[in-house]
Amino acid sequence: MLDFSILTENLDMYLQGFKNTLIASLIALGGSFVAGTLIAVLRIAPSRPLNWIGAAYVEFIRNIPIILITFIFYFGLPTLNIRMDGFTAGTIGLAVYTAAFIAEAIRAGIQSVPNGQMEAARSSGLTYVQAMYYVILPQAIKIVIPPLGNQFINLVKNSSILGVVAGLDLMYFGDLVASKTFVTFDVYIFVSLFYLIITVPLSLSVGYLEKRLAKGY
Repeated sequence: MLDFSILTENLDMYLQGFKNTLIASLIALGGSFVAGTLIAVLRIAPSRPLNWIGAAYVEFIRNIPIILITFIFYFGLPTLNIRMDGFTAGTIGLAVYTAAFIAEAIRAGIQSVPNGQMEAARSSGLTYVQAMYYVILPQAIKIVIPPLGNQFINLVKNSSILGVVAGLDLMYFGDLVASKTFVTFDVYIFVSLFYLIITVPLSLSVGYLEKRLAKGY
């Protein structure tokens, strides 16, 4: 039986961790979406060097652990006299990691848009960048909303990496409560419930959008 007194007596810590997790997730979500979109465009740009840059980023980031990326920002950059706290390092690491997966999803969406769309946009006088921004990307992003939603859910779960570098997230405060109460199972069950408060509505929203888009198509 769960000891709910652990939750009530340490609610302020849980809520602080929940707030920081939510903030980090939103910042990383915005950053990874912008970066992922740019990388996706590089991957299909009419320039081989740009293609290589985009491909190198995706292949490198997707094939190393997120904890290693976070450690590079938290422990590695101080050797270059660039210091950041655990929250900042964890959030940036989360955004950098997620951007690689978002890039692949958006690239797939871009490639599913008929080639005639780009040709029509260029023939109307738009530059490549303008055609991509005004014509191709809006269609591509609409197509890949479901997989993007799944990546955003994964981002929230991966935000637990902040706890490893004292990022003041849910896992960090969960560890503090566990060390304070000498209880582990109950403490982390409550931590998981706070994660579910974020991820379940996201999951339901993604499912709803997927059904709406399926009807539209």
